[in-house]
Amino acid sequence: MQTCRTITEMRAALRAVTGRKIGFVPTMGALHEGHLSLVRAAKTQSDFVVVSIFVNPTQFGPNEDLARYPRPFEQDCGLLEKEGVDTLFVPPVEQMYPPGAVTYVTVEELSGKLDGKSRPSHFRGVATVVSKLFHIVQPDLAFFGQKDAAQVAVIRRMVRDLDMPVRIVVCPIVREPDGLAMSSRNAYLTAQERSTALALSRSLQQVRSVFDKGERRAAVLVAAGKQVIQAEPGARLDYYEAVDPDSLDPVREIAGPTLVAVAAYVGATRLIDNTTLGI
Repeated sequence: MQTCRTITEMRAALRAVTGRKIGFVPTMGALHEGHLSLVRAAKTQSDFVVVSIFVNPTQFGPNEDLARYPRPFEQDCGLLEKEGVDTLFVPPVEQMYPPGAVTYVTVEELSGKLDGKSRPSHFRGVATVVSKLFHIVQPDLAFFGQKDAAQVAVIRRMVRDLDMPVRIVVCPIVREPDGLAMSSRNAYLTAQERSTALALSRSLQQVRSVFDKGERRAAVLVAAGKQVIQAEPGARLDYYEAVDPDSLDPVREIAGPTLVAVAAYVGATRLIDNTTLGI
């Protein structure tokens, strides 16, 4: 596995694979089985796989966890080598944001929904860094996880609006055996908090159960999910919504594919999860 630390090195490595289908998995490191499932999908659908590790400062708010975000770089490298990744791109911050950089990419409207409500600059940071990575790597396919469904909607709209020649591939949520959605931030949880965190997946199971019994009113389904979170003393709800998966606009009735998404704080850790109904 080749490791590139500068944009120049990354572009030089890609010149050697001209004509091959490039699959790209952008990450912030602290890799788990969810990330590795994206790498495996890229391996099966591409000729050459690039993974990036970059903890992007512009998607963190002033009181968020940028400084303590886990960075087990050697462990991550070992996992990626084992999966047969061709090239790892690990740029320092000054490569991605040179001194005096003032240009950002903003996907209007979508960036203020779901996670964007409580993290106002988050999706601007995501769109900016992903657009830069796409420009550097120039992948044919880029792989993202369904757990970050709002992020996927923002990136898809950006790709469409800016005519970027990349196909976005969304892979299923990977869960622990007890149902907890895998996340790098799970490492923050104490044993008690981890038990509390199961309320997110349980709440979505409750929503699906009510849906399977014939309920189609979004307000009723969301109320059923909220009730599970609110019954858990250690969890604090951020949002619980049923939305169109592309526009992220709230829906009243489940008449087609609908994203039911939840975000909640468990202790100081903010976790997200979702399910899709109507498909």
